[in-house]
This record gives sequence, C-alpha cells and structure tokens, in this order.
Amino acid sequence: MTRFFVGASIATAIAGAFALASPAVAKTVKECRAEWIANKAANQAKGITEKAYVEQCRAADEKPKATKDNKAKTTAKEKTTTKPGAPAVGVKKTVKECQDEWRANKAANQAKGTTEKAYVEDCRSGKAAATPLPAAPARKSEPAQMKAAPPKAKPERSAEPAERTKPAAPVAAAPASGKPEGANQFASESQANAHCPRGLVVWANLDSKIYHFAGYHDYGHTKQGAYMCEKDAQAQGMRAAKNEKHP
Repeated sequence: MTRFFVGASIATAIAGAFALASPAVAKTVKECRAEWIANKAANQAKGITEKAYVEQCRAADEKPKATKDNKAKTTAKEKTTTKPGAPAVGVKKTVKECQDEWRANKAANQAKGTTEKAYVEDCRSGKAAATPLPAAPARKSEPAQMKAAPPKAKPERSAEPAERTKPAAPVAAAPASGKPEGANQFASESQANAHCPRGLVVWANLDSKIYHFAGYHDYGHTKQGAYMCEKDAQAQGMRAAKNEKHP
C-alpha cells in the first residue's frame, strides 16, 4: 500500500513539474536527463528516479504534439473533402433542396437512370455529390435609348385662296314666253322694251302679283306671267320680290 502511494505521488509530482511548461517541440532523452540532473537533489528527495522522470518528460511533450498533428490532419481533410457550394459538415439538406438539385439536372439524371426518389435519399444521406443549381440566363442588355420611330408626316393642308370668292349668282335659263292677261302685259321681253324703252322691264307673276328682275331664277319661269314695264306692274298693284335686289 505504501509503495502504491509513493508511486502515485512521484507520478503526480512529475506531471506537475511539466504542467507549467508547454514546449512546442518534443524534448529528446538527453534534454530530459539534463533537467533531472539539474534538479537531482529535489527529485531524489521526492523519490523520482531518472528513468521515471525521462519517461514522464517525453510523454508530456508527445501528447500536445499528437493533439496538434491530429487537429491539423482533420482541418486538411475537411479542406480536401468540402467542395465549393457544399453544405457544412453535419448539416443535412432538406428534401426540397435535394429535389431542386435533381430537377436542375433532370435530363442528365434520367440519362443515368437516377430517379428523383433515389437521388433525394442519397442527397439526404450525403452520398449524392452536391450539384450546383444552374445559373439564371443573363438578360440581354437593352439599348440605352430605343430608336424612336420617325413621326408620321402630317398631311399637307391644301392652300386656301387668299380671298374667298362669292359664288356666282345662278344664271337663269332663257325666259319662257309670257301669257298676257291684261293691258300692258306682253308675251316677249322685246315687246315690253319697245313699250318702255327708257324704263325697266320685269316679269310679273300674275297669280302672286309679285314681279321679278332679270338675272334671277323666277324671271320668266313662273307658270302664269308676262313681261311688263315696272311702272305698269306697280300701277296694277304688284310689288317686287323681297329676296331680289333692284338693278
């Protein structure tokens, strides 16, 4: 029992001696012996032999070195196995993400005979390689300014005459022969002119008792009428047409 207690105390003392120092490089056997000799009196007082000290010295240096090497190997492995775009280690993709990957390369997967269900199972378990979704097609750049269509030419307006001429008065057809019914009424214009060479000859409408001037539509064209001198027409109670201008 005493020997066990002494051995445990020696091991604890050796471990405590090396706990304060964390060398980056493993010590050699020679370095460990030199340390024991430098503290020989104290080590012997504690019952620590040279052999036990060297073993503990080497073991204490190898442990941090192994831990550092293992960590470096793990980091290097992660770098080589992790592909760009792949999810972080330990994070599983959702079913929808796996379905989107399969559909993004549907033609290629069908050509290989890989069904969507099988692909999703492998994708969820990490067997399927991460397949990046195809990039959206680049939109064609539109020109900064659309070419404007040339404006439609406005129809040219016809030039208007500087002065609008009044429509010419309708030219009456050749007067018809009159039908005298009373005194100073004549069948022809020439007969009336002979009766009053210095007066004005008019056409008297014997039904309406209205007389018309030469050049107007009703002159010589009413059903019942005769040529007369204006003064004779007035003497018989006739009046001039209101819509006609006196010559």
